[in-house]
Amino acid sequence: MSPSSSSSLIHGISISVSDDEEASGRVRVRVRRKRHRHPASAARRCLLRRAARLCAPLLLATLAVSLLLYESYRLSPSSPTPPPAANLTRVDGARKPCLKILGPEKLQNLELPEVPEQNLSLQKVVYKSSLLHLGDDDSSRTEISRFNSFTGYQTLNEREESFKMKELTTLHCGFYNENGGFKVSDVDKDYMRSCSVVVATCAFGGGDDLHQPIGMTEVSIKKVCYVAFWDEVTRAAQEEEGNKIGENLMIGLWRIILVRDLPFSDQRLNGKIPKLISHRLFPMARYSIWVDSKSQFRRDPLGVLEALLWRSNSSLALSEHGARSSLYDEGKAIVKKHKATPEEVKIQLDQYRQDGIPDEKRFNGKKALAEASVIVRDHAPLTNLFMCLWFNEVVRFTSRDQLSFPYVLRRLRMPGVHLFPVCARKDLVNSFGHRRKAKPLARERR
Repeated sequence: MSPSSSSSLIHGISISVSDDEEASGRVRVRVRRKRHRHPASAARRCLLRRAARLCAPLLLATLAVSLLLYESYRLSPSSPTPPPAANLTRVDGARKPCLKILGPEKLQNLELPEVPEQNLSLQKVVYKSSLLHLGDDDSSRTEISRFNSFTGYQTLNEREESFKMKELTTLHCGFYNENGGFKVSDVDKDYMRSCSVVVATCAFGGGDDLHQPIGMTEVSIKKVCYVAFWDEVTRAAQEEEGNKIGENLMIGLWRIILVRDLPFSDQRLNGKIPKLISHRLFPMARYSIWVDSKSQFRRDPLGVLEALLWRSNSSLALSEHGARSSLYDEGKAIVKKHKATPEEVKIQLDQYRQDGIPDEKRFNGKKALAEASVIVRDHAPLTNLFMCLWFNEVVRFTSRDQLSFPYVLRRLRMPGVHLFPVCARKDLVNSFGHRRKAKPLARERR
């Protein structure tokens, strides 16, 4: 033992003595008792350890499965699965509707109102076309222009004159030349002349699928024409998906109208023809509702006309834009999202600034910018003029119709324009987005 401490063991008792304690005569005693393990307790601990080893992997697997189920639920689309086309009156969603549509009983008895008398200075719109024996004047063409024999070659002077409302207004509005394109069969023309109320959509270049409308009454099915404009590319793409046009030229509730000889290489421009100038396609129609091909129309058409036009004494109804309010902010967003080139957007906005359009976010108490995936309108002369002016702006500048709508609205100052809230648009349609990119045409007609 060391000189600093000593230790001895006597019958299981350990005694440690330090030099200080030896000097003071005090001894500290620490007793170490032997632990006696009970056999039953040891067995239980062994079972618990074994159970823990067996249960731990099972518990981890259960936690992993629960986490996967939670993430799958969290990332699943929030929009409801569209109901089958056979159920014509079912509209899913527990959210309180924003658009106040009449009840089923009132919808069954809803009739078109009488044509009101026109108290405006504009009484008639005449379209410049080959029927007026107007030839293609090469001197009126601009060096860089998307105008062609379908649209006619509108000069800047003609553009300015078209915004001056007169009792008899003459302007370009598509179908300028009989050989300009957008041709349909005589059978289809006869069908379109028979329509008084139209719900229209289109898919050119094989871009989108056809979504069957829902939510209408049986009365509306009998009174309303559901028309989808396709080209041969879309028909071929849809036949590959199993969607074939029947002998009655229908797919579900949609009457399919095949268009030949599309006027533009830009399929977005071809889509503006049935979207903006439907009154030229349906000469006898009193009302039309446009629905983008990415959306499913889910309300009764007559009920929509009553809610958005007749009830508010309006002639044109669109949704307010959900993200922006200024056309100049929209121009920046279009460039940022590569939906048009910076050069063409600049040309358009520079012209609008030159024409005195302010950078204001409100117009007549509403947003100055509209979202045009759903357009509800009558086919009165003033509304037809508005849509022709809008179409000509889209042809002259960019295909982004949201950019030109507020310009036409401010220039024409047409009464009866109803910009309804975004929530109402969501009540009107289920939006599924574009499924595939449309194929462009090989060349643009001139």
